[in-house]
Amino acid sequence: MNLVVAGLSATFLIVLIAAEIQSTRASIREEIEAANRVASQLLGQLASIYSNVGGPDLVLQFLRQTGHVRANEVSLLSREGDILYRAPQATYKAGRQAPDWFARLLAPAVTKVTFPLRGGVRLVVEAQTSRAVLDAWDGILRLTALGLGMFVVINGLAFWSVARVLKPFPIIAEGLERIQQGELSYRLPPLAGYEASTIGSAFNRMAQAVEDKVRAERQVRDAEARLEERREMSSLADQRVEEERRLIAHELHDEFGQSVTAIRSLALAIATQTEARDAATAEIARLISDEAARLYDAMHGLIPRLAPLTLDTLGLAATLESLARDWQRRHPLVTLTLHHDLPPDLGPSVTLAIYRVIQEGVINAIRHANPSRVDVEVCSDSQRITVTVTDDGIGLPAEWSKPGHFGLRGLNDRVTQLGGSFQVGNAARGGARLTAEIPMAASA
Repeated sequence: MNLVVAGLSATFLIVLIAAEIQSTRASIREEIEAANRVASQLLGQLASIYSNVGGPDLVLQFLRQTGHVRANEVSLLSREGDILYRAPQATYKAGRQAPDWFARLLAPAVTKVTFPLRGGVRLVVEAQTSRAVLDAWDGILRLTALGLGMFVVINGLAFWSVARVLKPFPIIAEGLERIQQGELSYRLPPLAGYEASTIGSAFNRMAQAVEDKVRAERQVRDAEARLEERREMSSLADQRVEEERRLIAHELHDEFGQSVTAIRSLALAIATQTEARDAATAEIARLISDEAARLYDAMHGLIPRLAPLTLDTLGLAATLESLARDWQRRHPLVTLTLHHDLPPDLGPSVTLAIYRVIQEGVINAIRHANPSRVDVEVCSDSQRITVTVTDDGIGLPAEWSKPGHFGLRGLNDRVTQLGGSFQVGNAARGGARLTAEIPMAASA
């Protein structure tokens, strides 16, 4: 801003001086030409009259009495060219001359007029511009001095005003550096001046917005970290639960199952041995055997809910087929179909997740949807495994998405932990549809 003000002021001063020089040049030329024309005509006519009356001596006397003529150089020359008379030099600003370059710039072309007189003498009237050029030089010097003085004053005032207005800017720059260094709580103090005050208020609003945004981002990161930690804990808890379920299932199958089988065998033995002697005891023994058989069947129905033992021995495909046959046997009025295209070498987490999704989907459909058909499909490609359970029942109720469906929520958490997606909704042609997509990378 200072450079702009200084440049404009200097340009104005230069233009002003150039215009003054141009105007003075035109004025000098007009003045010199007019003065030379008047002096030539007047002196020439008078000198011719005096020469006719009294000869060269009277002309010489006339010229001496006339003296100096401003803006003209008057000379009287003899027949041989000797100078008989030359007008005295001007006393105005005697001894001073304008610079030669300035004189060449302003002075017009020298005009010389010669008048022949009686007796062979000649009167020479020549234009003299030195005094007019010197006056112009002095005027230009005064104008330049005044312009330089005003230039200094104006630029001094401009520099002072700009410095006063921009005085708060280093404070603003320091505030920006402190914000950049992470001191988001820093605020600018009240600044003098309308512009600085406006910038300071905008800066403080910006700093507050940045601080709020960073605080919110930190809270989000902390929440995400806590959520990830909870997911890890939930995954670990699920693993522990599955391990406990597997242990309990093994205990039920190995220990409890053998004990129940032994009780049934002993009861049948007692019934056989006492049937002839004590019919009542034999009947009680048969009741014990029947109850043991029902307990054994209930235990075998409970074991797959805890942990499908066949996953470790027969694999996922055989376990799913066994699950389908078991539910088809229990509910012969429902048509249960199973289609699977399973890739080899699925990890235990993915294997168990697929089994749980199908198990929960089939149980919910048969128990709550009153279907006539339940279709289970497992397909896979190089990117993902897709599990779909579809029924033609009554569909999901309006309040099915409300809290409380822990089975579906658990499936959603299980699939999400594997990086997949889980969706439940009503099918387009009626009934419900459960879909789970698990990335193949989760198998690793």
